[in-house]
Amino acid sequence: MSNVFRLGAFVITALLLFAVGVFWIGSKRFLFSSTYTLNADFENVAGLSDGAEVRVNGMNEGTVKRKELPGQSGGKLRVVMNLKSSTRELIKKDSVAAIKSEGLVGDKYVEISFGSNESPAVRDGDTIQSEPSLDIADLVKKTNVILDSAQGALQHFGQTAENLQAISSKINRGSGTMGALINDRSIFDQATAGAAAFKEDMEALKHNFLLRGFFKKRGYEDSSDLTKDAIERLPAKPLVQRFEYDARKLFDKPDTAKLKDQKPLNDAGKFLETNLFGLAVVAASTDMKGDSEEDRKLTQARAMVVRDYLVHNFKLDDTRVKTIGLGKSPGSSEPGMVEILVYPDSAYRASGQKKQN
Repeated sequence: MSNVFRLGAFVITALLLFAVGVFWIGSKRFLFSSTYTLNADFENVAGLSDGAEVRVNGMNEGTVKRKELPGQSGGKLRVVMNLKSSTRELIKKDSVAAIKSEGLVGDKYVEISFGSNESPAVRDGDTIQSEPSLDIADLVKKTNVILDSAQGALQHFGQTAENLQAISSKINRGSGTMGALINDRSIFDQATAGAAAFKEDMEALKHNFLLRGFFKKRGYEDSSDLTKDAIERLPAKPLVQRFEYDARKLFDKPDTAKLKDQKPLNDAGKFLETNLFGLAVVAASTDMKGDSEEDRKLTQARAMVVRDYLVHNFKLDDTRVKTIGLGKSPGSSEPGMVEILVYPDSAYRASGQKKQN
């Protein structure tokens, strides 16, 4: 093979490689495609270089032509981009450009989102909106600030733990009021005795003629009477009869057990007077509002007052009439209810009696 042939083959191969390189670079930079220009303004281009990719929803559809400095200090940097003409129908006036990177430290590129169908298409030389670029250095600074704050919080937590330990040690040694109550039994007994004495004084005040009127307004005088005829739970037996009353119509005020209208109770009284029964329970309840302990005491008082009316105005065996204060009733839709629940007595049926005396 002659030297001339070898030289010719080398030159042809070099020209082919050159042509392939030119076409490859041209295709990457869209030199042989129909393109148009778009602009986007940024506070910081974050290392974006000329010739970088411009992606439209993840697809490479253009390149960065150049970057332009602002005309004055405080202005924004302008990124001029060449994009394929085929993207005109996808990129709209409300599309947004953002500078992103491949991973944390990879090459920078521009990402452009699709616009909405209602927005008009962009024209050559238009400027679209942009969003701030993420700078790794700023991210590192923010991370350091967060770590510093976390470290400070841990230090405060450590100081708080030391303070709690010091307080616990004082209590264990019997220092202070809390330590004395825990470690000195005599002080605890004194506190208990004081509470009991206070309760006794309050009970005595209830019967004091100067304060008796206050408790009478609530419908009762002695709290011990509230549970004198009470039962712990309702019997699990079928009812003979049920009477239901709205507490608002029976009692004077929402927070008292003083009767204002006894007439609705007469039906229940006549039924108990003229029919055999084994047990009658006066059950009072309230809705879910208010203090639970106060509602429990109120319902006990209301049940007691209704029972007293029945046994004093109708001929019936008062040992068979009981009360129960249900307090708050989750299933009640009324502000307050009073029910008279009548249960049967098989012994009376067996004896054949017709009427109570």
